[in-house]
Amino acid sequence: MTLAYFDLIAGASGDMLLGALIDAGLSADRLRADLAALHLPGFELNVRRVRKNGFSATKVDVLVSDTVTERHLPEIEDLITQSDLPAAVQERALTIFRRMGAVEAGIHGLAIDQVHLHELGGVDTIVDVTGVLLGLDALGVTEIYVSPVPLGRGFVRGAHGQIPLPAPATVGLLAEVPVVGSPVEAETVTPTAAALLTTLAEGFGPLPAMRLSAVGYGAGSRDLPIPNLLRVFLGETEPAEGVRIESLLMLESNIDDQNPEFYAHAMEKLFAAGALDVFLTPIQMKKNRPGTRVSVLCRERDAAPLREILFRETSTLGVRVTPLRRYALKRETAAVETPWGTVRVKIARLPDGSVKAAPEYEDCRRAAEAGDVPLREVYRVALRQWESLTGAADARASE
Repeated sequence: MTLAYFDLIAGASGDMLLGALIDAGLSADRLRADLAALHLPGFELNVRRVRKNGFSATKVDVLVSDTVTERHLPEIEDLITQSDLPAAVQERALTIFRRMGAVEAGIHGLAIDQVHLHELGGVDTIVDVTGVLLGLDALGVTEIYVSPVPLGRGFVRGAHGQIPLPAPATVGLLAEVPVVGSPVEAETVTPTAAALLTTLAEGFGPLPAMRLSAVGYGAGSRDLPIPNLLRVFLGETEPAEGVRIESLLMLESNIDDQNPEFYAHAMEKLFAAGALDVFLTPIQMKKNRPGTRVSVLCRERDAAPLREILFRETSTLGVRVTPLRRYALKRETAAVETPWGTVRVKIARLPDGSVKAAPEYEDCRRAAEAGDVPLREVYRVALRQWESLTGAADARASE
């Protein structure tokens, strides 16, 4: 997999993201050609080398002759869906603009289709968003990670007058994201960059392990006391063939005052809300009381609702969050026919080429009940059926 890690040295904006990608190897000419699929007149992409506090970097400016600086969200959606951009880019761009629209609607107390996206609805923002998506695709990036987000203070003039920094739209888009204060008295992160990074990133934190292949620096417009730069690291992961690396979170709470009957209900709620795994561990707590540790494995995007479920459905007063990386075998599913109905089989291939497979428990249970046969018999027949279809007679199943 190709990873991109955005190191927000001074912050982030749409043009800084574009500059960093071009500096890391994205062809500016290809980007211009790909952006033509927008069928959006009135802009020109200007790319040049600049120096920021002694560092050489790429500066991208979207030069706009179109005087329209605000659009309703439906106008932007029509522009994107009627373009010739790749379907995946269209889908992600729509998600980003809808998130912007939802945040702005919440700030102004309007319906999402009524809110004007002021600066966010201009041609330069549309180019920034679609350009970053096109650039990531052109570079073959499959996963994105970001450093904690530095937020400056001060005021900036917007469509409604003076706006405190960080801008309310930026703050809304950065909900649940690690942020840190910046010594810079200026806007360090724009809403466009916040929407892009929080929509695309797998996680926020330290640089992930990779074999580094390129580094790019994108420059901001202002000269600051610190280098006004955003840095991107591009690299390849080196797991064994067939192994996927995932950045996940573990949510945990220690509980010693809850009715044990309540755990099953909480676990059902957690799984329904996106938990990858939930398990209970007996522990000894303060005052020598026996307790239970509730552990919830999840993706970062699901952490907030899962944390709320822990607060609501258990007696805990606190939830610990630990980032971790999981190495997982890639999986696929096949269906086999048994005398008692169809049973799905989970299949995984190990790095050495061997295969392991296991029939789905719930399918086997339903078939066993329908046929009034032992569960182990359905399991055995389903596995043998899969082996006979694939020739994988040496497959080993684990329950």
